[in-house]
Amino acid sequence: MNPLYLSSYTATSALGHGLAQTQDALKQSRSHLVPCAFDDVDLNTFIGKVKGVEEVSLPVHLSRFNCRNNQLAQLGLTQDGFEDAVRAAIARYGNQRVGVFLGTSTAGILQTELAYRRRDATSGALPPDFIYGTTHNTYSVADFTRSYFDLEGPAVVISSACSSSAKVFSTARRMLDAGLIDAAIVGGVDTLCLTTLYGFNSLQLISEQVCRPFDVNRNGISIGEAAAFALVERVPTDMNADAILLLGIGESSDAYHMSSPHPEGLGASMAMQFALDAAGLKPSDIDYINLHGTATQSNDAAEGKAVHQIFGSNTPCSSTKGATGHTLGAAGGLEAVISALALQNNFMPAGLNVNQLDPATPIQYLLKNQSAPVQYVLSNSFGFGGTNCSLIFGKVTKA
Repeated sequence: MNPLYLSSYTATSALGHGLAQTQDALKQSRSHLVPCAFDDVDLNTFIGKVKGVEEVSLPVHLSRFNCRNNQLAQLGLTQDGFEDAVRAAIARYGNQRVGVFLGTSTAGILQTELAYRRRDATSGALPPDFIYGTTHNTYSVADFTRSYFDLEGPAVVISSACSSSAKVFSTARRMLDAGLIDAAIVGGVDTLCLTTLYGFNSLQLISEQVCRPFDVNRNGISIGEAAAFALVERVPTDMNADAILLLGIGESSDAYHMSSPHPEGLGASMAMQFALDAAGLKPSDIDYINLHGTATQSNDAAEGKAVHQIFGSNTPCSSTKGATGHTLGAAGGLEAVISALALQNNFMPAGLNVNQLDPATPIQYLLKNQSAPVQYVLSNSFGFGGTNCSLIFGKVTKA
């Protein structure tokens, strides 16, 4: 495939606002999961909550978009000079030539939950100030981002569970290759809500402890929230030193089960191999793998088998969800940015909260941070229903 240039990127999660706080938390091996005290949720679990979302005020002319998801989106867009980079791209290419391709899972469901509390006691009607289309609607976050930048180009939201904001890179690539756009805002935004917390609890997938990816006694996820964005463009002739490129994308759909992966990791292994083929790389070329690593028994076991099948047990890998929580539809974008940080800093983050690695998963799982040259990183995102996506990022080091 034709590589894509990540000309700017940013992430906001429980680890902090922007790249510096994210990188510092990873280097300090700090988990930012805290006991759940979100709204009136009565669950014994841990969450990865972003600080300061409630204080974000949307511009008055965009008040129709007001909801937690879009508040977090704006908070994320204003970090690390990302907004300025997007506006510079718009000045270069025009507002019809910059696309918006974002992933989300929960969208603005919280806004509907809050509205239901204020229904008319007699008729049951929702309050008149509730606007479904610009809040709860899955497309809302792309519509908000498009409106925030006064864009008129293509805009799409992908909601394929936990692979949502990884798959958007593939959509952007196709649009760029087709000549329909010259740049794209890609990434994902997902926020805490009652539906997600109680929903995963009903599936018996919520852990009462901080999540422990690849621990032999792992017993479920810790839900988080995040906003992560990248500005992708065609590869320019002149790039900064250590520029980050998206080199390979692999997608698969094993459709084995609605909420469980193929037990042998069939779809996962296909996605990783497709990404390697697209990038023209061998398994031995990959220096670090950011695992999907949700900390459920079935997901980690299946992914471990798939990784071992392709990479053996020599490639360093870890899941960063022990630090951030599982940010669902934003996970692919967040972990793409973490992969870029690994490349920029020659740094591989440890998987946190592990007491005893699962001996049934023979992979080189990092229990401590590791500093070493990192040239190529593979990032996995695997969603419900077998919607799998693997991304390979590389660093172009100037002589």
